[in-house]
Amino acid sequence: MILTAIVLLGVTGLLLGLGLAFSDRWLAVEVDPRVTAVRAALPGTNCGACGFPGCDGAAAAVVEGTAGVTVCVAGGQGAADAVAAVMGVVAGAVEKKVALVFCQGGEGKGVVKYRYVGVGDCRAAVLVAGGPKACSFACVGLGNCTRVCPYGAMVLGADHLPDVDPAKCTGCGLCVAECPKKVIRLVPDAKRYHILCSSHDKGPAVKKVCSVGCIACTLCVKHCPSKAIAMNNFLAVMDYGKCTHAGACRQKCPTGTIVCEVRPGETPLVPHAPAPPPPVAAAG
Repeated sequence: MILTAIVLLGVTGLLLGLGLAFSDRWLAVEVDPRVTAVRAALPGTNCGACGFPGCDGAAAAVVEGTAGVTVCVAGGQGAADAVAAVMGVVAGAVEKKVALVFCQGGEGKGVVKYRYVGVGDCRAAVLVAGGPKACSFACVGLGNCTRVCPYGAMVLGADHLPDVDPAKCTGCGLCVAECPKKVIRLVPDAKRYHILCSSHDKGPAVKKVCSVGCIACTLCVKHCPSKAIAMNNFLAVMDYGKCTHAGACRQKCPTGTIVCEVRPGETPLVPHAPAPPPPVAAAG
């Protein structure tokens, strides 16, 4: 009986093995070799910024024709050129973009209406009277954006505002989607002048809650030689396509809302910036 059982078990295993081998050979789904090649050209971070389920999904979409060769924003120009080579096309120039926080109302500059004690999550804090900042448009400052960044490009500063490292930022946009106040946006990496405010309140209301907010004085609009700035519902907005880095807007801004970003190794575009405004004391 034992011998019979062993023989039956062996025959059963052999039949199952043959069945699996048959299935693998005759029922296998053929994969376009270009999918594998495109997948190898992508960074492999599976961040999902492309809108597809990871790099595998993006590669399949490129080969199917439902996505372009520049689908991978995280990979930038290098990935676009590599994917284009696989597909036999030319990628063209890819403008790199980086995340930027359009708010400066951190500690000492923005009025705090209450001290939040609870789950360290921006979305949770917003559920409590719109968040702890007196400005309803301000960054909450609990670091949701820093936690979703897969590249370590964002850290929470001492003023409880996120700092972005442009050298590490790939422009994937995950932080943009995570921010409940929508104060993080993607901007051209080559641009240095920025209007760092998101408030659409009128000037007097802004002054009460933030020392560095846009007060809609329109001085930047009037003095921009390239007409790159316009007012949008009491907020000055920069058209980066028109900005020529003249610097007049920053020199005329009375609140320091307009900044000139200076990165390591760069010379300031405007050497003599206006003195920063005095900090605003926290309420209570």
